[in-house]
Amino acid sequence: MAIHCHSPTSPVQKRSLRGCEIAVVIVEPSYDPPVRVRGRTWIRVGPRRAIATSEEERRLTEKRRSQDLPFDLTPVYSAAIQALDLELFTRTYLPAALAPEIIEQNERPVEDQLSSLRFATSDQEIAQRHPTIVGILVTGKDPSEYIPGAYVQFLRIEGTELTDSIKNQREISGPLPELLRNLDEILQANISIATDLTSSPVETRRPDYPVAALQQLTRNAIMHRNYSGTNSPVRITWFSDRIEIQNPGGPFGLVSRDNFGKPGITDYRNAHLAEAMKNLGYVQRFGVGIAVARKELERNGNHPLEYQIEESHILAIIRKRP
Repeated sequence: MAIHCHSPTSPVQKRSLRGCEIAVVIVEPSYDPPVRVRGRTWIRVGPRRAIATSEEERRLTEKRRSQDLPFDLTPVYSAAIQALDLELFTRTYLPAALAPEIIEQNERPVEDQLSSLRFATSDQEIAQRHPTIVGILVTGKDPSEYIPGAYVQFLRIEGTELTDSIKNQREISGPLPELLRNLDEILQANISIATDLTSSPVETRRPDYPVAALQQLTRNAIMHRNYSGTNSPVRITWFSDRIEIQNPGGPFGLVSRDNFGKPGITDYRNAHLAEAMKNLGYVQRFGVGIAVARKELERNGNHPLEYQIEESHILAIIRKRP
């Protein structure tokens, strides 16, 4: 069983048995134990079904297969556990990822908790524990020290071309909760609100960009970007007539240039980072971020969202409300 960003997949097939049609549900063992559903790890041994104890969960962790790890579970051998902000992990991430009664019963040391949530290697895999990529990204004290490009480059341009004068620039970095909090503040600070006193009896106030759409698109960029083999950050370039959000890495997995952005078509280059963002409440459901952004833009009166999709990067273009 494994921690996934969604419930484990169980294929259903229609079979015929003695002239009767039946539904067969196929449940395969996971390659990446343990799996949590709503913050709890369930096990079944013979007739027994229950929430796993700390010892049972530890055994599941030890069975985890180390080969063919996704990139965000790769150990960062140049870093020690001390590269992680353990207070941030215990104060912020644990309560978001696990059910309260599980935390209350959990008497394991923090190193075991990190391994259980895939933020660190287990003691059975190598002699010394090391943080994983997802551990560094979510709770690392300085993620860009170990993962070049793990930051957001914000640039405010006074004009419509990159060669125009720069009004403001920031490099937004830090562990995921801090990075996203600071990014939200910058987005809010740069939005302008227009007041309309003539088109209706009641005063109306509309932003030039809906913040909910910008949040969806920037978080999508951070979640889906390629962190491997590139030193490029996510880039947000705020022109006087538009905003461009560019993230390294083209379409991944089931997503192609042709079906990009279609509701229900999604795949995850960084599945465990996506799960962490969901646990922290930065994404509510998977596969709907672009649809939500489009709806918010339409409701606010902005032009439709535009995308330029390349093999090396994806560029989202949001036009200012007329």
